[in-house]
Amino acid sequence: MDMIKNTTLLLVLALGLAACGPGRNSPMNSAAVRTVGGAAVGALVADKTGGSKTKGALIGAVAGGVSCVNGSCY
Repeated sequence: MDMIKNTTLLLVLALGLAACGPGRNSPMNSAAVRTVGGAAVGALVADKTGGSKTKGALIGAVAGGVSCVNGSCY
């Protein structure tokens, strides 16, 4: 149960931090920046919640990358 809670927390935080920046030329509109940022946030959150940093980084990277699926990244 604890793993599900941690995974959900990581996903929510990574998606929230992967939001678009203002304007088309914003670095946050890059899939690469979102993926790397999501991985970093995922690892940090996993470390603070006692989870695996590797799994947290993977979940965060996927969440950051998926946030570009709707065509908002350039």
